[in-house]
Amino acid sequence: MITIQTLDTRSVDFQTRLDHLLAFESGQDASIESAVEEILRQVRRDGDNAVLDYTRRFDRLDAAAVSELELPPARLQTALEKLPPEQRMALEAAAQRIRDYHQRQIVPSWSYEEADGTLLGQQVTALDRVGLYVPGGKAAYPSSVLMNAIPAHVAGVRELIMVVPTPDGIQNELVLAAAAVAGVTRVFTIGGAQAVAALAYGTATIPQVDKIVGPGNAYVAAAKRRVYGTVGIDMVAGPSEILIICDGKTDPDWIAMDLFSQAEHDELAQSILLCPDAAYIEQVVASIRKLLPDMPRRTVIETSLRDRGILIAVRDLDEAVRIANHIAPEHLELSMENADSWVAKIRHAGAIFIGRNTCEALGDYCAGPNHVLPTSRTARFSSPLGVYDFQKRSSLIRVSPAGAQTLGRIASTLAYGEGLAAHARSAEYRLIES
Repeated sequence: MITIQTLDTRSVDFQTRLDHLLAFESGQDASIESAVEEILRQVRRDGDNAVLDYTRRFDRLDAAAVSELELPPARLQTALEKLPPEQRMALEAAAQRIRDYHQRQIVPSWSYEEADGTLLGQQVTALDRVGLYVPGGKAAYPSSVLMNAIPAHVAGVRELIMVVPTPDGIQNELVLAAAAVAGVTRVFTIGGAQAVAALAYGTATIPQVDKIVGPGNAYVAAAKRRVYGTVGIDMVAGPSEILIICDGKTDPDWIAMDLFSQAEHDELAQSILLCPDAAYIEQVVASIRKLLPDMPRRTVIETSLRDRGILIAVRDLDEAVRIANHIAPEHLELSMENADSWVAKIRHAGAIFIGRNTCEALGDYCAGPNHVLPTSRTARFSSPLGVYDFQKRSSLIRVSPAGAQTLGRIASTLAYGEGLAAHARSAEYRLIES
């Protein structure tokens, strides 16, 4: 019988126990770091040859040239056309909703002119080329293709290079169809740290990108950390998380399944329930025990809930919100009456799901907002992936002759104060002697 940690905020050791259960150390494995360092070095030095060698070794996929590992656009379109009608309709409907949402994130360039003719502003431009890592093998996430590629496309990225491992040459049709729907430019059937290296450094066949996005295993995460600075990355994500605040009036089976929805990702995922009704928490426990035996990923869910799941009895919903803001979860469900009235009190969450009918799973696939979200309490200072992650901003400064007189004197004074005479004189050269 599954056992889940239960806490009560009235206990004197509550905060200590909570922080212990929240603690997650990514624990960079020394053997993984060493292997990734070598892979990056080899790909940077030997380019295509190293990529081919690692693809043969890890994916058991033989090719004479990296160009043979690139899929033609027609292959993506064929995958889309051959999908069962219901699956294709679902994929295209989700893509359109994601596109519609992200269209609203576009920020225009702007400028203003001061009275003396000086112009100041900001020019917003898209990245030229982005790399999208998509897991392969046992993991196949077409939803991640949509969530990563569509915002880049909306932002105006000219070229989107997707890499996806295909162990033993097995290609996932739904992933390829998603690439067609999302407007991916090129697809290479490579994966692992070697794919990250190829995108970061470029090879004779695979062009260097400006930023790498998308989830992957521990080797991919380690590689992304190491190439950051050469290229941008989206984030290094931790295990998936869900926190549910419930008033005790939602069907307990719904809450149990919502907790399962994140626990089934992997054993390190974290599912948390906050509720002021202790008797209701017991009902949820009963639902968990009732529903768990029928879940295909029962073992993963059970391990996740046993090791990292938390059921918390709170004094009231206000206290629940305070705790939620401390935890800063990736996904936050407000499963309560008048849920909209509580939203303004939430300060830290990757995504907020409002009301009993808004299960987190809808956000994963088709609601519209991005499902790439900050984890491990990073929602305190970071945001969901969006169009803004594929754009950059340049400051605009055009100083008029009159403006140079005012700004030049200010700059000169401050520059001398910092001991930077060349700065001061550069500004002074523009001054008109009176």
